[in-house]
Amino acid sequence: MERLWGLFQRAQQLSPRSSQTVYQRVEGPRKGHLEEEEEDGEEGAETLAHFCPMELRGPEPLGSRPRQPNLIPWAAAGRRAAPYLVLTALLIFTGAFLLGYVAFRGSCQACGDSVLVVSEDVNYEPDLDFHQGRLYWSDLQAMFLQFLGEGRLEDTIRQTSLRERVAGSAGMAALTQDIRAALSRQKLDHVWTDTHYVGLQFPDPAIGNVTGELVYAHYGRPEDLQDLRARGVDPVGRLLLVRVGVISFAQKVTNAQDFGAQGVLIYPEPADFSQDPPKPSLSSQQAVYGHVHLGTGDPYTPGFPSFNQTQFPPVASSGLPSIPAQPISADIASRLLRKLKGPVAPQEWQGSLLGSPYHLGPGPRLRLVVNNHRTSTPINNIFGCIEGRSEPDHYVVIGAQRDAWGPGAAKSAVGTAILLELVRTFSSMVSNGFRPRRSLLFISWDGGDFGSVGSTEWLEGYLSVLHLKAVVYVSLDNAVLGDDKFHAKTSPLLTSLIESVLKQVDSPNHSGQTLYEQVVFTNPSWDAEVIRPLPMDSSAYSFTAFVGVPAVEFSFMEDDQAYPFLHTKEDTYENLHKVLQGRLPAVAQAVAQLAGQLLIRLSHDRLLPLDFGRYGDVVLRHIGNLNEFSGDLKARGLTLQWVYSARGDYIRAAEKLRQEIYSSEERDERLTRMYNVRIMRVEFYFLSQYVSPADSPFRHIFMGRGDHTLGALLDHLRLLRSNSSGTPGATSSTGFQESRFRRQLALLTWTLQGAANALSGDVWNIDNNF
Repeated sequence: MERLWGLFQRAQQLSPRSSQTVYQRVEGPRKGHLEEEEEDGEEGAETLAHFCPMELRGPEPLGSRPRQPNLIPWAAAGRRAAPYLVLTALLIFTGAFLLGYVAFRGSCQACGDSVLVVSEDVNYEPDLDFHQGRLYWSDLQAMFLQFLGEGRLEDTIRQTSLRERVAGSAGMAALTQDIRAALSRQKLDHVWTDTHYVGLQFPDPAIGNVTGELVYAHYGRPEDLQDLRARGVDPVGRLLLVRVGVISFAQKVTNAQDFGAQGVLIYPEPADFSQDPPKPSLSSQQAVYGHVHLGTGDPYTPGFPSFNQTQFPPVASSGLPSIPAQPISADIASRLLRKLKGPVAPQEWQGSLLGSPYHLGPGPRLRLVVNNHRTSTPINNIFGCIEGRSEPDHYVVIGAQRDAWGPGAAKSAVGTAILLELVRTFSSMVSNGFRPRRSLLFISWDGGDFGSVGSTEWLEGYLSVLHLKAVVYVSLDNAVLGDDKFHAKTSPLLTSLIESVLKQVDSPNHSGQTLYEQVVFTNPSWDAEVIRPLPMDSSAYSFTAFVGVPAVEFSFMEDDQAYPFLHTKEDTYENLHKVLQGRLPAVAQAVAQLAGQLLIRLSHDRLLPLDFGRYGDVVLRHIGNLNEFSGDLKARGLTLQWVYSARGDYIRAAEKLRQEIYSSEERDERLTRMYNVRIMRVEFYFLSQYVSPADSPFRHIFMGRGDHTLGALLDHLRLLRSNSSGTPGATSSTGFQESRFRRQLALLTWTLQGAANALSGDVWNIDNNF
């Protein structure tokens, strides 16, 4: 700049004094117009510092300056203008360089936190209180951590766990009012509740009972019951004694029913929980509660919302069992196990209740009595919203269960506390210049302990809208059950984003390490260590399997051992604090950081950070399982080539979209929105459009339930190896059925092909060789 200034001064000395007209941009009310000013040439140095487009008029010769002899007029004029042209060229070069640097700094996506701009919209004008300018990713991250650190998570967890909050109770009504009031005090754009009238099961003196011989069936999985039968102990007509864990209560009871059992007793096996003496363990007199509806939501309005149940006749969900189930304590289970005879259970089935090996049975005949009745109960979900700036109709949703049958410290108090802290933190960020591109929707769910009733009823009520508007769902339920292991139950679309965020959050119990470094220290394949499928008993499951919205539920766990007090009367703040040995605040803070930074990325990134190509890998992995049966199918004149072709089309469509995005104009808001719409609906594309949501609500071909799913197709193919007739076209109800297989293959193939076509964009852009 000193050299430039020197050249400018020299040009002033060599140039004639002249009068020039400078056009400068006018700010304020007349913004966008140009104003003409007459300025003396000697003040040009000051003028150059701020003028925009300018016009240089030909200088008028002054009488005091002699004319140069023997010069052509245009040559003389060119010589007089030369210093100005040199100066103008230097200014243009310098300005272009500075402009290019600023533009590069604002658009570089791979240059580290120091230059990555989160707010990339042309019209974005953030509050200047924070760093006196545009908000960068590092700014937002620092702002978020600053305000989050001012919260009192531990106190909120303790206070919430002390409150009665069974769905439909007076205590829950009071808590609902308090949480809504807390949200109303924050800087939110909207706060509201919705009420559903749902059928919930409560204890009742009316008696229902069944009688049968008792047999021991491990966890009650299909393979356990098959093994039981193979060892000469038939479950038909008998009561099954099964252990808590591995699969849900509902799955245990459904499996027992499918194998002809009369009823189920479910107990907590001490061998399944941590035996570390310093840590508390579940009382041997304590039973573990749970629901047995193989589904989510109100089981008496399956597929429909329960805004006003009187509109609909009572209809029982197909997921409700027809046999009774009862939780019992370890003490009662021990007494029953002592009475069992028959074969000794396999080594992996053995537990720690007896001094002698467990037997399979049968044992004495027992009468099982279950006392329940259905009550129409009002439940309330609470909502708070921060409207987005550019895409307000696209929602990033985060929620936590509020209700609990007992103290529910780990089950719902932790999630509720983190949810409230995130609301407070993002509200403070809004007051300091943060405005997300997409809307943030915070939700406190009711009726979670009865099978994610509140969340599912809301999804059913807005089914026709949410797959167009909800971007991602983040669940805070069951977030802190320990601190040794970290799991993320999620859709494949979120895997890459989770990896990125794990690198930004410090481990709560490994000083100097991020969560990502903690994970890869024990297993270099981080996703094999962390990523799990979404289970049906998660509130996040319905978002993905029912509505087609990618979802994630985080869980810190204790060395892969189950938290012993979950779903019991002993899930207290004190026990949770003891299990974590005083690290509860740090682990809860880590979950809040994970969730919060995930929300920032999802709500503020210009392009949605969802890995839409990941499903190509998922399909390829499953095709490996299908290939095992290609020989059996070929012998019957059948082929899997259709599935392979559909998978290829999906891969090509994903790569084509990626290339389109890469080569598009970054600042084109119309294109950006179009790409975001295509990306956010990828999960929805994997809901089978050929089955009814009322008959098969979980339509997702990879995560759902029903004959349309890949899992059902694989189960059917396995019958090829066990078909007793061994003849093509066998139609036995228990064997492989060719007509059923063809239908399953068509449902799977055309859903996958439809996903490929939808990802391709407009119909004239679809290019496949199916």
